[in-house]
Amino acid sequence: MNILPRDFYNRPTLTVARELIGARLVRILDGVKLVGLITEAEAYISQKDLACHARAGLTPRTQVMYGEPGHAYVYFTYGNHWMLNVVTEREGFPAAVLIRAIQPIEGVEVMSGRRNGRDTFGPGKLCQAMGIGRSENGVDLTETSSGLWIEAGIQVPNKAVTKGPRVGLNSTPEPWLSKPWRFLVKGWKIL
Repeated sequence: MNILPRDFYNRPTLTVARELIGARLVRILDGVKLVGLITEAEAYISQKDLACHARAGLTPRTQVMYGEPGHAYVYFTYGNHWMLNVVTEREGFPAAVLIRAIQPIEGVEVMSGRRNGRDTFGPGKLCQAMGIGRSENGVDLTETSSGLWIEAGIQVPNKAVTKGPRVGLNSTPEPWLSKPWRFLVKGWKIL
C-alpha cells in the first residue's frame, strides 16, 4: 500500500489532476476492498473559476474545499448523484479535482452489482459503484481509517491522455467553459 501523501495534493491543481490519472481509488465497503484506476479527472480552481463551487465563496457546502489538501469534497447534484472531489493546493485556497471515472480492478463483481452491470465512466456512476456519499465528505484521503483513500498506481504516459474542456458546464460563461482542465485516458481503459 502506497497511499498518496498530503504533499501530493498540496500542489497546483492541474498537476494533481493529471497525476491522479492511473492512481488507485480504494474503498472498503462492507468489508470488501473495491479498487479502481482513475481514468478521468477535472480541475476546479478558486473563486475566480466560474465553473467551481467556490465562486459562491465560503459556504457550508464549500467549506471542505477551503480546508487542508488531501480531503474528500463530496456533494450531491442533479437530485440523485454523489460526486467525489479531492481538495488540492494550500489551506484557505479553494480548489479540487473531480474524479470523473474509474476502471474497476478489484471488487469488480461488487461494483458491477451496485451498478446493475453498467459501467463506472462518470462521477455519479463511480460513487454509486463504490458506495461513496455524504458520509465521505471531509474524510482524509491520506489515511485508511475512513475506508476511502488514494494510492499510487500506474504511470500513464502523456501520449495516452487527452486534455479538453470540462463536462456538464452548460451555463458557465467563457473562458471557463472551454478551459482544457479535463484529463482523460484515451479509450477509457488503462489495462
